[in-house]
Amino acid sequence: MTILVTGGAGYIGSHCVRQLIEAGQKVCVIDNLYRGHREAVPAEASFFQIDLLETERLTEVMKSQRIEKVIHFAALAYVGESVTEPLPYYMNNTAGTVSLLRAMRNSRVSQIVFSSSCATYGIPDQIPVTEESPQSPINPYGWSKLFIEQILNDCSHSYPNFGFIGLRYFNVAGCSHDGALGEDHDPETHLIPNCLRTALGQQSHMTVLGNDYPTDDGTCIRDYVHVEDICSAHLLALNALNPQSSRYYNIGLGQGFSVLDVVKTSERVTGHEIPVEFKPRRPGDPPVLSASNKRISEELGWSPKYTSLEEIIQTAWDWFRTHPEGYRTETAS
Repeated sequence: MTILVTGGAGYIGSHCVRQLIEAGQKVCVIDNLYRGHREAVPAEASFFQIDLLETERLTEVMKSQRIEKVIHFAALAYVGESVTEPLPYYMNNTAGTVSLLRAMRNSRVSQIVFSSSCATYGIPDQIPVTEESPQSPINPYGWSKLFIEQILNDCSHSYPNFGFIGLRYFNVAGCSHDGALGEDHDPETHLIPNCLRTALGQQSHMTVLGNDYPTDDGTCIRDYVHVEDICSAHLLALNALNPQSSRYYNIGLGQGFSVLDVVKTSERVTGHEIPVEFKPRRPGDPPVLSASNKRISEELGWSPKYTSLEEIIQTAWDWFRTHPEGYRTETAS
């Protein structure tokens, strides 16, 4: 069986490709390399530089590579950018997925694991968030993912052999356990990488948006789940896929850590001070956001391997201190 991985040169996608290959799967990667890295794709995977909107080329690859199932990561994923530039998000994420689904129909490929997001919930009215929590996005990124979920629901009702599993994950963090794959974004908006960049002296301080939330230390609390645990959930979902699949699962650690928890833990892991500068809250940020992973635990047997914040940050630090310029570090050496 050959698995097509869209966005397989990206942060999460590349880690998943590696796990698939280690599990004995044949893998085909497509990525437009807009924010992905060719260096992150293992040599064992076939690679095609294709944009999601290129339906005919996608169809050709699916047919020539004899694709049987799809794992769909490819997406623009900056919340702030989606607010200032919404059209690329609807074009790449939503319209791009429609193009992918059309190519799947053209190629008689009927099963897909879709990487959705907790952003579809917006500001939840209960914690922890369950799959039944109301979905009301507060930014175009969240809407672009929720629209895709609706499209998948419609396809499952209209096409008898179409099956999907959608994974709504929370804050993805960490890097591969051996330091071979990592997180390399430009710009970088995630908390842990920015803490580690500060520890490396690449920036003078950490900016924290809001210290007046109703939490113990006044900063937001978020659920951080390790990237390799995210990928293991995708492999379980892939194995559970069948033509009748129509399911969603939350992927999270099931507990939250505050922004200052992350900063202080990063200081312990790196041995460096991480100065903090507080600025006003960002509109729409909920004080606390954490997932219930009960459903995927009970139905697919998933459980996170990395359960401590220190473990998660240590894997990220192992990558960042040996790859201070990301994948460009290896190119330059």
